[in-house]
Amino acid sequence: MTNNDILIRLRYALDLKNTEMIEIFKLGGIDVTKDEVLKILSKEPYEDDESDEYVETESFIKCTNSMLESFLNGFIAFKRGARPDQKPDRSIKNHASVNNVMLKKVKIALSLTTEEMLHLFELAGLNVSKGELGALLRKEGHKNYKPCGDKYARNFLKGLTIRFREID
Repeated sequence: MTNNDILIRLRYALDLKNTEMIEIFKLGGIDVTKDEVLKILSKEPYEDDESDEYVETESFIKCTNSMLESFLNGFIAFKRGARPDQKPDRSIKNHASVNNVMLKKVKIALSLTTEEMLHLFELAGLNVSKGELGALLRKEGHKNYKPCGDKYARNFLKGLTIRFREID
């Protein structure tokens, strides 16, 4: 799953408007226009999924790891209130850790408990144990850390969609 896919799915699941997306990016430290948000939210393939380079065409802007992390930090501030004394957390070390960081930051932003997260996975049809979820939420480098694959990320976002949009 690309960073653009994550943003598209998050936006849909939580029913975020364009103005809210702009505000969230701004809270995360990135100024974007409505046109740029629409280009980020477009689904256009690009060649190198692993690079963190800023790729822009007339109809597409690649969401880099730093852009996604800024969005997630802004989302926490948007939902829970900005903390002026807090430095932005930069947890995404490489493309492999993107899904883990997304799970953690959405959990924080929405004030989800472990049981609520397990329920979201269950809504999407994936049974995850408490231990497994704990391993996904650990810091990279911890002995029990487990990389979050696209399957977990997709199902988590699907569960969010079902819960917040009440889709059967």
